[in-house]
Amino acid sequence: MLLNKRIALATLGLLLHAGMAQAAPFVDVLDLPAKRSELAAQSPLLDLAEAGQRLVAVGQRGHILYSDDGGKQWKQADVPVSSDLTAVYFPTPSEGWAVGHDGVVLHSRDAGHTWEKQLDGRQIGQLMLDRYAGVEHWQDEAQRLAKEGADKPFLDVWFANENEGFVVGAFNLILRTVDGGRHWQPWIDRVDNPTGFHLTAMASDGEHLFLAGEQGLLLRLDAAGERFEALQSPYQGSFFGLYAEPGVVLAYGLRGNVFRSTDGGANWTQVAINLPVSITASARGADGRLYLFSQAGHVLVSTNRGATFQPLDTGALAPVTAALTHGDAGLVLVGNRGLTQRPLVAATQE
Repeated sequence: MLLNKRIALATLGLLLHAGMAQAAPFVDVLDLPAKRSELAAQSPLLDLAEAGQRLVAVGQRGHILYSDDGGKQWKQADVPVSSDLTAVYFPTPSEGWAVGHDGVVLHSRDAGHTWEKQLDGRQIGQLMLDRYAGVEHWQDEAQRLAKEGADKPFLDVWFANENEGFVVGAFNLILRTVDGGRHWQPWIDRVDNPTGFHLTAMASDGEHLFLAGEQGLLLRLDAAGERFEALQSPYQGSFFGLYAEPGVVLAYGLRGNVFRSTDGGANWTQVAINLPVSITASARGADGRLYLFSQAGHVLVSTNRGATFQPLDTGALAPVTAALTHGDAGLVLVGNRGLTQRPLVAATQE
């Protein structure tokens, strides 16, 4: 009898606990500030940027970290959302933007110490409806986006200065601002992407702004016509990233495919790197060397502006999603294991 009573009480307790759990109010990740964690620097991170001398990294659950000592110590920033963040960009030492899942756009005025939300996916649908009301085809697309809600991620962000910039993402999602993010204008009708492929990366060589995506999508901004025009692509697989400097642009992605253009994207040459794994990140050293990083953690270096690459031995391999070189810190890397650093190893002149 006693045993039966204990079982009954235990069962009642479980039922009460389940009832309370069900009654707990739902809080959208777009309204839930990122939680602080002592393990944030070892949690998955997806992108990395310099804000002057400060390093800023972004990743899962709204984690944003910053370092003022070359990556030795990291502090967690105040972030108003818990959405996974995919990209970060600072056009000036103090003004920066971060983007991520659920259509979230964040802005920092203090070099990444604190952040405010400028936009999320719940607002994008209405922006689309307002922009394309009465416009054939695009009105239907706007209605679809509004109905689906905040389920589209942004995958990259780029700003020319503290006012003008773009955010891009899944299914041809692209918006532009000319006032520092106070207002955003949909640009889905200004991209030569009729199939609606994902837009994955942006980069500028100082003269042109390039945009890459899945299924070999490569585009270049016609600034006068305010339109991203398709380039003749050398590859039909997905591109994960772009690197650009004056006179050179690299597009890299699936299965170790890397392509190089020295004429503004008119023509492309494949760069042999002899790796079967995807290339996921790039960086430029202060000495002008270019680095590529693979999904498996390989590091490749070029001393001739990306014409050829050779492997570097930087120790144990770990997946890399973003990288940069930073003073004496060497290579600062982020990936699914968080933040790591690697020394810059001298390479033989090619």
